[in-house]
Amino acid sequence: MSATPNAAVATAVAEGPACAEPLPVLGREVTVPLVTGGEVTYAALDYAASAPALQRVWDDVAAYAPYYGSVHRGAGYLSQLSTDLFEQSRVTVAEFLDCRASDQVIFTRSTTDSLNLLAAVLPADCQVFVFETEHHASLLPWTNAQVTYLNAPRTPDEAVATLERALADRDPYGPALVCVTGASNVTGELWPVKELAAAAHAHGARIVLDAAQLAPHHPVSVQELDVDWIAFSGHKLYAPFGSGVLAGRADWLQEAEPYLAGGGASRKVARREDGGVDVEWHTTAARHEAGSPNVIGVYSIASACKALKEAGFDTLVAREQRLITKVREGLAEVPAVRILSLFGDDAPRVGVISFVVDGWNSSHFAAALSAEYGIGVRDGLFCAHPLVRTLLGSEPQAQGECGAPEAAPGERSLNAIRVSFGAGTPDEHVERFVRAVKELVQDGAKWQYRTEEGRCVPAV
Repeated sequence: MSATPNAAVATAVAEGPACAEPLPVLGREVTVPLVTGGEVTYAALDYAASAPALQRVWDDVAAYAPYYGSVHRGAGYLSQLSTDLFEQSRVTVAEFLDCRASDQVIFTRSTTDSLNLLAAVLPADCQVFVFETEHHASLLPWTNAQVTYLNAPRTPDEAVATLERALADRDPYGPALVCVTGASNVTGELWPVKELAAAAHAHGARIVLDAAQLAPHHPVSVQELDVDWIAFSGHKLYAPFGSGVLAGRADWLQEAEPYLAGGGASRKVARREDGGVDVEWHTTAARHEAGSPNVIGVYSIASACKALKEAGFDTLVAREQRLITKVREGLAEVPAVRILSLFGDDAPRVGVISFVVDGWNSSHFAAALSAEYGIGVRDGLFCAHPLVRTLLGSEPQAQGECGAPEAAPGERSLNAIRVSFGAGTPDEHVERFVRAVKELVQDGAKWQYRTEEGRCVPAV
């Protein structure tokens, strides 16, 4: 199957199996209490924030845990075993991303950490181009560069045209970087990454792909998309142990000072006669991995990469597209619900859907889904404030009390509700969600709610 995301969706929907089971994840049998009495199996529908751990990942980590040891330079057996595991994980991730032979895979804490690392190594006078639609992790790190923020496009073609116009006006001789998401954490829509990469390279710029929401849902090929770097987080890839990845071209990374100074990044340190210190830094990925690495987190990412590839992305994409259709069609039956979108109803997307409910405070609605139906979603601006406000047509302002509607019918909402799912989501969870939305809109909440420390909670 093509690793171009839009083609992956079309192929999987056309050729995917008629049905498939969700991948086993931790927490699938956890029950939670309802304010109306009794308990229900928890429906985790906040994958876009943190996906549950795959059972395979948990089992692999548990099997390795007794052999845990220091990574690099240790003479003992457990240290050597852990070092081999750590470095083999680097190979596994490179294969998962279809990296070039010359690319480096650097382990970080998260997508945010990865993009801040890249921002720290930019050449002097680098120009950065980023759409206002980005998650804050890819919108905010570029404080030491000359940044051009691009307006939200309304079609994929407009995104490419907007970037081309901006790049045509830049200094053609200086370094430049484009940062773009692969799949929106607000709308779930897929961006035209391959086309944007071609536009960037045609104007002498490089491009980094924020794949935090893309990699868990689709195959991602660095070579086919022709991106220079890619960043993603383990905790969205069913590996919630605090690690992330920055993979791509080595030159800017090796020409810059280490992101963190310390042990592991240094190859040789010597005192000078004048009392100072001379340091020779590593030229490998270790240059930006100072300190003791998170070998558990790194191994969990490698385990998740293997599990997703073995499950088959054709199967995973096809099943997820059926869940997306089920949710979108269900919400479309509720006139009070408006789904947020940049590119329109026909745009390819992953299992991330944001919406508003006419006359409801979004925090109140999300609280009722949790307390009365055992459904976990997210409400707010999703660390993508400019994008959500563009979609809502609203300006920053304070929220009202959760017990009262935030807006009368027809008025603009102040924030949104997001439902997200993936490879571990059972059909029953999305069916319960659609049913709950319809009941809440039709009948209202069964409980009273109040605001406590900025959150809407049941008034118990």
